[in-house]
Amino acid sequence: MAPRKGTGWYAAVLLTAVSATGALTGCQTLADAASASGCEGTESRVDELKSHGVLDSRPQGTIVPQGFEDLEAGCWEDSGEAWLYAERTYVFPGDKADVTHHYRAAAEREGWKPSRATRQSSKEDQPASLCFTLGKADDAAMLDVYFLTEEILDAEESKPGPEFSSGAGYRVAIASTADGSATSCSA
Repeated sequence: MAPRKGTGWYAAVLLTAVSATGALTGCQTLADAASASGCEGTESRVDELKSHGVLDSRPQGTIVPQGFEDLEAGCWEDSGEAWLYAERTYVFPGDKADVTHHYRAAAEREGWKPSRATRQSSKEDQPASLCFTLGKADDAAMLDVYFLTEEILDAEESKPGPEFSSGAGYRVAIASTADGSATSCSA
């Protein structure tokens, strides 16, 4: 699998979330070879992440911006820790609250459990970044839905096309540790 490009910001977000919970324990539960090689042998787990329907779910009117047509998925390593990811980028021409409402419902239909911050934003009925968990212990994978900023796109070395000026750019991303150890939303 090819290493992920432009992961600086996303890696920082994931590692902050994991550090905040103290959940990252290293590559111990996958075969010893996987712990020594990080991303080696993780293709089937990446395919599992790619199969979640929430990645292809989107509010009516949402467009796929130029340069972001493909489902991005793979494995990347940072500081010796390997992470799996699958993500899609979209632009919605309407209100951000519509995006938030859509993904709350789509995630819950698939069995994802909202984080405390996501539950709070739901009570306030505000558009917000969302974070959900899923797994045997409800923490084996994270689903993040967040709005893109110029800083995020710059950190990823992405060039936003004209579609981004027609609405709110956002990303739907699923991530998991390569060894399947627990991970959770930071709040």
